[in-house]
Amino acid sequence: MKTPPIILVPGWWLGAWAWDEVAALLKSNGHDVTALTLPGLDSVDTDRSAITQSDHLEAIVSAVRAAEAPVVLAVHSGAGFTGYAASDRIPDRIARMVYVDTGAGVGAPDAEFTAAEKLLPSPEELAANENLDGLSEAQLQAFRERAVPEPGGVLRERVELGNEARRDIPSTVICTAYTAKEYGEAVEAGYDFVLGLRDLKNLDYVELPTSHWPMWSKPRELAEIIGGIAAASANGE
Repeated sequence: MKTPPIILVPGWWLGAWAWDEVAALLKSNGHDVTALTLPGLDSVDTDRSAITQSDHLEAIVSAVRAAEAPVVLAVHSGAGFTGYAASDRIPDRIARMVYVDTGAGVGAPDAEFTAAEKLLPSPEELAANENLDGLSEAQLQAFRERAVPEPGGVLRERVELGNEARRDIPSTVICTAYTAKEYGEAVEAGYDFVLGLRDLKNLDYVELPTSHWPMWSKPRELAEIIGGIAAASANGE
């Protein structure tokens, strides 16, 4: 049975290129895969001053609608907000949601952020605040060289949710930098970036201990998990 199309959405500072290895592995196993570059993340020279979370949401919604069948939508990090919003807009077009080291974000990622764009943190700040386990220095260097500032409007805007059907979409959190237990604790604490998880009726957690960027530190394992989710969906599981 043919598996559903897979759409891969990177987190902040990243374009479709961040998924290159995972996408290639999935395609080699027969999956239909599309990786997205969201508005403003194509080049450091792009004008990001007017780009909002709604623009990112529309880009995801358009890609999902363009697919030939309901998709497996895999979103990473900061894209958990826009990915969850997409599930609110077009729940009938999403067969499964996959949150890659993120959750179903609700509200504005950072309502008090005032700058036109958010730069990738310095190497020291990144090491102090993010899990870099398994990432090589070459990978981190490539990240620094290819990163594009995140549009400030994406951080500030709150997208309203109103379609209860989003809660019925089968969803998986792939826990990499944090454990499933820690994700559960964050939900209980009411953190915005995972708040929507508490309302999902069909949610499971998969442990993949590694960095916050598992598409680089454990691409094969991540591709196997996402591919397995797509296969399960095709089999009605």
